Amino acid sequence: MGKINWTRKLTSRKFWTAAASFISMVIIAYGGGEGEAAKVTAIIMAGASVVAYIVGEGLTDSAHLKIEDELKNMDKEKERQEENQCI
Repeated sequence: MGKINWTRKLTSRKFWTAAASFISMVIIAYGGGEGEAAKVTAIIMAGASVVAYIVGEGLTDSAHLKIEDELKNMDKEKERQEENQCI
């Protein structure tokens, strides 16, 4: 069995919908009302949106940093090559 990709799970709407549905059914099964279950579902989905946004922004920032590093390395390599040609 492979490792769980938590980044992918935490940004998945299907995951959060399944989790909210499960928790709502548990609330109803233990005697809670539909109103309570709906409120809990709304809170879970709102939290999921925040988590997905934060993870998504983190991945975007990370990708931008990698690209910037690669560009800097390319510039340095180009400068070295130009210096070697002058020698």
